[in-house]
Amino acid sequence: MRHSSSALALRHARQSLIEHGNTPAGVISAQLARSWQRSIAAGLTPLGHLPAAELSSSGELRQVLASNHELLAYSRPVMQYLFEQVQPLQSVVVLADQRGTLMHTLGDAHFMSKSARVALAAGACWHEEQRGTNAIGTALAEQCAVEIHGAEHFLERNGFLTCAAAPIMSSCGTLLGILDVSGEQHSGHPHTLGLVNTAARMIENRLLIAGCRRHLRLHLHVQAEGIGTVAEGIVALSEDGWIVGANRVALTLLQLTAPQIGAIQINHVMDVSLDSLLVRHRRRPGQIMPLHRHDGTLLFAQLHSDNAVLASSALVPAPAPADALAALDSGDLRWRSAADKVRRVLDKAIPILIQGESGVGKEFFARAAHDSSQRRNGPFVAINCGAIPEHLIEAELFGYAPGAFTGARKEGSPGRLRQAHGGSLFLDEIGDMPLQMQTRLLRVLQERSVTPLGGGAAVAVDFTLLCATHCKLREAAEQGTFRSDLYYRINGLTVQLPALRERSDFCNLVENILAGLHPGRLLHLAPVLLEQMRRHAWPGNLRQLSSVLRTAAAMLDADENCISWQHLPDDIAEDLLVAPAQDDQKIAVPTQPQSLKQLSHSAIELALENSRGNISLAARTLGISRQTLYRKLQA
Repeated sequence: MRHSSSALALRHARQSLIEHGNTPAGVISAQLARSWQRSIAAGLTPLGHLPAAELSSSGELRQVLASNHELLAYSRPVMQYLFEQVQPLQSVVVLADQRGTLMHTLGDAHFMSKSARVALAAGACWHEEQRGTNAIGTALAEQCAVEIHGAEHFLERNGFLTCAAAPIMSSCGTLLGILDVSGEQHSGHPHTLGLVNTAARMIENRLLIAGCRRHLRLHLHVQAEGIGTVAEGIVALSEDGWIVGANRVALTLLQLTAPQIGAIQINHVMDVSLDSLLVRHRRRPGQIMPLHRHDGTLLFAQLHSDNAVLASSALVPAPAPADALAALDSGDLRWRSAADKVRRVLDKAIPILIQGESGVGKEFFARAAHDSSQRRNGPFVAINCGAIPEHLIEAELFGYAPGAFTGARKEGSPGRLRQAHGGSLFLDEIGDMPLQMQTRLLRVLQERSVTPLGGGAAVAVDFTLLCATHCKLREAAEQGTFRSDLYYRINGLTVQLPALRERSDFCNLVENILAGLHPGRLLHLAPVLLEQMRRHAWPGNLRQLSSVLRTAAAMLDADENCISWQHLPDDIAEDLLVAPAQDDQKIAVPTQPQSLKQLSHSAIELALENSRGNISLAARTLGISRQTLYRKLQA
């Protein structure tokens, strides 16, 4: 709160307020006017005597220091650092409690002797009611950083001072104290207030981290590089996802107020659950993750916790044990339910039938089930029953003796079923298996042995059987196109994997795919694009999504990390812009796009519409600069 008004003009304004209840327009700020009015209401006059009992007794001061032990402990190192920055200004660094009582001072010896005459020392109270307008007292009253220079002080005796102060807030949003730098009026510096405010945030962050050791902490910033700096937001999370602490930056980033601390869960403000955060943290500790607020705003986050917190049974349990299935778990409850069921029957000689549309990841799921079982060190043999020519499938599965048929290898072949011995056999698209082969497979499963083509002794086999199909196998069995007895043999446990359009973890899936494409490179989607992709039907499911993201990532320049519309294949961009969303609402497009340039313009128009014409917001959602957006609008 720095003004260029002369000391004489300020005195006239103050006298006008005292005598007439108002000040000349434009001389002082509304904040300074409020402080002067509070000083008048306290019965103070610019040249009058101060109220009695300015200093706390030694016993009272000891009590104040004891009750603020933690604040003092974490403030002293920062105060020393701050003093080193302002030392050339001949000033004093002051820490006051939440009532304005000075607890600790650190300053230039020459100035300290001068400041003693106005009681700028430990034990003095600088509340506005006793000292009138001053940086400490006014920062207490306004609960924001303020600067009071020279004649802006209400009391004339303090007019030789220039002071800058900032509040120190707790992780719950309550006022803990005030950090202040005071010096002689002629030695004031325009950056002092910024230094004090930064130092106060350093103290707040140290206190929050120290006080939340038993909680998870989410560190936030609008840029990945901002994580770990004094400008980061910090959120403390309870074991069940409630926000139980936050610094002021985090409140701003999450668009929350202090009263909401302890009354809202993280998934209510961001498109992420605590469960999902824990899964990602366990998979890649320390990773910086792109997350989104519910309004689509992109933030970067890093989860922090000591080992005791993650190991504590009081935390929300991991969605699954730390196995291969857990590594694929990105938060969808239907997928997780399928994985949990499979875990229960692994190693119990129960065959598993995995159903789901083409491209949902049935083979990945089957491989993870194998890697989560006691047979993980054995072979995993995968056979696509629909991809092997019918005249070769029998030999491929069951093997053959030497010279069994024309073109056979002279040494014969053991067959894929025998290769799976001691491990797992995965029969993908088993619904496409010819009926004759179904009969032979049924016999193998019943007898647990394989007889190769061309004769020879039966060979015992032992494997876990996993099958997958995109068709409704029970209906095929009822219609006679699939053997019903084989169906009941392979259907020990049936699980249904959800289609991509049905999953609730789309954003996590995108992040995982991008992380797998370029480990260590923080690739992310522009928020508008991510939202439209989330609403897309994806007929090819995960296979299609992975292909689109791989191509888009390849289109990025070396210094780009944000995938936007211009990086997509033209057909996908067109589909996303004009196809019905899941709620049957269409994205309005002025003309049918026919080129990348038209698609780019359509994306820009959509972003501008969503941001109500806000150029900066539209540019951020598209992942480009304002200048680039202007350039594209003019093209």
